[in-house]
Amino acid sequence: MSAVDTTTPARPRTSPAVAPRRGPGALARDTGIVLVRELRPVVRDPFSVLFGLVQPVVFLALFGPLLVGSLGGTTTGQDVLGGNVWQWFVPSILVMTTLFGTSTTGANLLFELQTGAHERMLVAPLSRSSLLVGRALKEMVPIVAQSVVVVLVMLPFGFALHPAGAVVGLALLAVFGVGIGSLSYALALAVRKQDWMFWVVQQTLIFPLMILSGMLLPLETGPRWMQVASDVNPLRYVVDAERALFAGDLGAATVGWGWVAAVATAVVGLAVGIRTMVRSTD
Repeated sequence: MSAVDTTTPARPRTSPAVAPRRGPGALARDTGIVLVRELRPVVRDPFSVLFGLVQPVVFLALFGPLLVGSLGGTTTGQDVLGGNVWQWFVPSILVMTTLFGTSTTGANLLFELQTGAHERMLVAPLSRSSLLVGRALKEMVPIVAQSVVVVLVMLPFGFALHPAGAVVGLALLAVFGVGIGSLSYALALAVRKQDWMFWVVQQTLIFPLMILSGMLLPLETGPRWMQVASDVNPLRYVVDAERALFAGDLGAATVGWGWVAAVATAVVGLAVGIRTMVRSTD
């Protein structure tokens, strides 16, 4: 009679979870992976980029002539707008396009939460910050394409292009867009059980920020309380910096303040976004 084998069967080995690699190089690699993944639907459907041109063109076609008619011919208007309405207004439209595009990053996340795609991304060996930066930069790719088209369209109307300032201006918008996109991401995670709240909060905040930035109308002629409120609005400094950069004045003090506002927005956005993401997975 053979002896009974009482040894405990060996458990199958499981592969340990692969932790995301650390360091700037790893972050850049992870961000590139997320960016490429997010851009694939855009490549398959380029009409979405073309459709995104409608809004800035409408503002230029309808709002621009009103500025020309109301402020362009007055002494006050010439002083405020610097003598060229389009040189003042076109950079504002580019900032507005960036603000609208990156602030809707959370809407795409809400869809991924419904399909389970977000959970699959969380278990991938990617850093949390790369998920935020990659998604925000994805919104910047079509925005840059739209910005180039807008600038080219406005050249025959007297808009002067300064290539160096334009390149720095787009880089500044990319940094600012990462911050806004990360905050949008955090908002989507916070209201994922009531996704309709995302649009309520987004629309409630975005328009006061736009008006108090002097993006569409100069605040110099507005009431004092609006001017004071604009001093604490980071978007105002980004708008002022873009106007200086697209005018070719790279050494203006407003450019430095614009970078401070953009970097601060990016740092706060990433901090809030990562913290919200970690809490949502606990």
